[in-house]
Amino acid sequence: LYITQSALSKRLKAIEKELNVVLFSRSHQGVHFTPAGEEVLKYCSNAAHELSKLRKSLDSMSDKVCGTLNAGISVNFSMYELPDILTEYHRQYPLVKLHITTGQSQELYKKMADGVIDISVLRGEYTWDGFNYLLSQENICLIFNKEFLGKPLKDFLYIGHRTDPVQAGLINRWLYENDIDIRNRSFNVNDISTCVEMVKRGLGWALIPEIALKGYNGVVKPCFFSDGEPFVRRTRILCQRYAQELPQIKAFIDILKRIKGQNI
Repeated sequence: LYITQSALSKRLKAIEKELNVVLFSRSHQGVHFTPAGEEVLKYCSNAAHELSKLRKSLDSMSDKVCGTLNAGISVNFSMYELPDILTEYHRQYPLVKLHITTGQSQELYKKMADGVIDISVLRGEYTWDGFNYLLSQENICLIFNKEFLGKPLKDFLYIGHRTDPVQAGLINRWLYENDIDIRNRSFNVNDISTCVEMVKRGLGWALIPEIALKGYNGVVKPCFFSDGEPFVRRTRILCQRYAQELPQIKAFIDILKRIKGQNI
């Protein structure tokens, strides 16, 4: 909070005196809200949210692009695409404060639903009652080292990675349609980049989106389902309705579309 503990205590005591209530109960187990404190917290949280909306509204009236870019970016997009995009954005709009949250798309989607972030770049399929733009899509590819050419995939380890339930279901569909049972010949890692490194070292094969395959020199085969449909991974921009017209948000969307976007 950028204040000393003693100053904070004085402010809290002033609030208690003004409202004529006790906000906290203190014990050896720590400090806890009283029922009155919980009620005050609820109203203060609402007031803070309204104040934030007011500041954003005032930002939209400014002649210059300023304010705060409060964005959530999926971890894989952050790793492979975001540095170039943010560099260009900051070069063009140096007055904008950057508040970037990275993480799994599922977690960021919940933050969007809770109103914690204004705009997000998510990988996967998400419904959204507001701005929902398909930024790009890429193939999911089967990758393995060249020494495995001509050999059945069943003879080698499948290397999986953490993903959302929808994508996991599509992976299982592809495995089923190709009659591949991985139950006794597989292991999993947390992220795509680690998965690719495992494949590079000849530990097995994997199903990887194209975004992570720059610099990979092994065998890369785009995947298809049995009905001929390509196996793809989509990237979307989601934006809160109240933030859609903010200059700093519009500028970020424009740069995303220009650098990464394409007509789908």
